[in-house]
Amino acid sequence: MDIYVVQPGDTIDHIANLFGVSVDKLIIDNELEEPNQLIPGQTIVIAYPSETYTVQEGDSLGSIAALFNITVSELLRNNPILSGMEFIYPGQVLTIAYNRTARIATYGYTNPFIDRQILRKTLPYLTYLSIFNYVIGEDGDTFGSDDDIEVIQLAQEYGVIPLMHLATITVQGEQFIELTNKVISDEELQNRLFENVIDIIKEKGYYGIIISAQHITSENQNLFYNYTRRFFDRLQREGFLTFIAMDPAVENINNQIIYEDIDYSSFSEIVESIILLEYTWGTIKTLPAPIISVYNLNVFLGYIQTQIEADKIAIGIPALGYVWELPYVSGTSRSNFLTLDNVMSLAREVGATIQFDEVSQNPYYIFENEDSSNQSIVWFVDARTIDSVLDLLLERGISQIGVWNIMTYFAQLWLVLNSQYEIIKLLPEF
Repeated sequence: MDIYVVQPGDTIDHIANLFGVSVDKLIIDNELEEPNQLIPGQTIVIAYPSETYTVQEGDSLGSIAALFNITVSELLRNNPILSGMEFIYPGQVLTIAYNRTARIATYGYTNPFIDRQILRKTLPYLTYLSIFNYVIGEDGDTFGSDDDIEVIQLAQEYGVIPLMHLATITVQGEQFIELTNKVISDEELQNRLFENVIDIIKEKGYYGIIISAQHITSENQNLFYNYTRRFFDRLQREGFLTFIAMDPAVENINNQIIYEDIDYSSFSEIVESIILLEYTWGTIKTLPAPIISVYNLNVFLGYIQTQIEADKIAIGIPALGYVWELPYVSGTSRSNFLTLDNVMSLAREVGATIQFDEVSQNPYYIFENEDSSNQSIVWFVDARTIDSVLDLLLERGISQIGVWNIMTYFAQLWLVLNSQYEIIKLLPEF
């Protein structure tokens, strides 16, 4: 696999000739919306299949999969364009396999109202699906919609393990810190919660649960641990899988990496895995900064791997961008969420040139606002970011990632991942 950074004056034809691949392949693999309006600094991923097949008259996905002793789901994984096609046609070239160097387990986060076509397109790449639907109530009740029923069924069809996600955070990002403290302190409330959750898991067909632990501090971690241990002991006796998602709260302040002093080792003993993930929402009140800093992550992993074995760690990767208006005023200024398609559309609209921060391995660009009174800055992730994170995890022996979130399809993420790593599937896939 190669990652090419678009230079001023580049055309898609030039890049295709440079790497000896077809223009159509570059456009399809990267899902380029405007291939004739490339942006300087934009990334193009070039993936090299180890085996391909040219569709013949009378072929079907099932017959091709049988011919190569693979599943139809693997064909979809290697050829995501197929998920949106009603028919295949003679002469179409399909990727059968890549030379992959390692295996990786993936967690995808979604709301239950995800577009079903996006969901079907993404499921072949997932090991687990965390459905962000249920919020804890004041009395140990849980609140969520029935939109998750179809999502669970689709996950199982694609060999993906559906996990109930439980939090004191709404799908809009509203956080209830006081309720969190109440839940971890009140065993009677916890008992009601445990029974409600088990009923939902059994009724809906979940295989287990991910508990969101986003407000853990050095002061309340013992309470949180006792709550989690009681909860997971109850779930494990029922045969359910148990995971915990924790926000590492890593910050770089004056070139000093700061994070909460949490005893991760105690939590790791009672769960399948700890997913280290920062939830991000429509707006956030933080300084303009890289979306995920590979440098900060490396420093933090040096700390956490003194407490937890690598096979218990999953690292969350945010698949998004944010735009901040400058100058940033603490307590007043906000950022606004952008999908990665929006990031590129905005860059094209304002005539931006994408820059790249080598330390964090994150791209960014700055542009003049319409009234020219000030500027805005956009930070986001691209193929280079994803590849750098994956390289770091492989180097540290970590083979699990979480993607926040899969509500939009990020073609380059899955292309970088799938062309180098075998996706672990723990359930049969069609």
